[in-house]
Amino acid sequence: MVPGARLVVLGKQGAGKGTQCVRLSHHYVVPHVSTGDMLRSAVKEGTPLGRKAKVHMDRGELLGDDLIMEMVAERLNESDVRARGFILDGCPRTVEQAKALAEILAPVDLDLVVDIEVPTAEVLQRLAARRVCVDCGANYSTMKPPMVNWTCDVCGGEVVQREDDTEAAISLRLELYERQTAPLIEWYRARGQLEAVDGSGDPDEVTQRMVAAVESRRDRHGGGPW
Repeated sequence: MVPGARLVVLGKQGAGKGTQCVRLSHHYVVPHVSTGDMLRSAVKEGTPLGRKAKVHMDRGELLGDDLIMEMVAERLNESDVRARGFILDGCPRTVEQAKALAEILAPVDLDLVVDIEVPTAEVLQRLAARRVCVDCGANYSTMKPPMVNWTCDVCGGEVVQREDDTEAAISLRLELYERQTAPLIEWYRARGQLEAVDGSGDPDEVTQRMVAAVESRRDRHGGGPW
């Protein structure tokens, strides 16, 4: 069996991060830990964390680092993650969250942080064509729609264009991502944990580049602890 891995995947909206995280999860046989999915599930199920998050969301407030990291710590302590590792998607978003994540994982740190790089013009084009399931959050596009009448292939929910997927709203989100994430990328680079991967082109080719980056890192450490 392919050895497990402990990876964080970074990438601006529209970079294909969700798709590539699922593929890496299958390749390394580890859970895809998505903070977005966890948050939607917690709110829908009315868990204690979900109820706390919903209060902030109903007020239109951003969730604080403490709440996000509490949710992540809880998930990373589950047996499937502890057995083989994880692909972490959506966290960390800031240097403070990265520091908190390192404390949660101690004494064993991340294996690698992979940053998917895609030009802004290409991201804008992708997001304008994006369609999303209102129930499970699965992503589609006008070029690759669901099999039947804009009904989600995964859960049967309605697939729609997000109200905030206008060019102005997308540009604002990308600017915010760049401001938040640039220091995070530099923080991981300074720690020798970052690999940038070209996210343009065919998704299969992007997956191959990401796996190659992980395996190159593994080879440099002799196949032992990274």
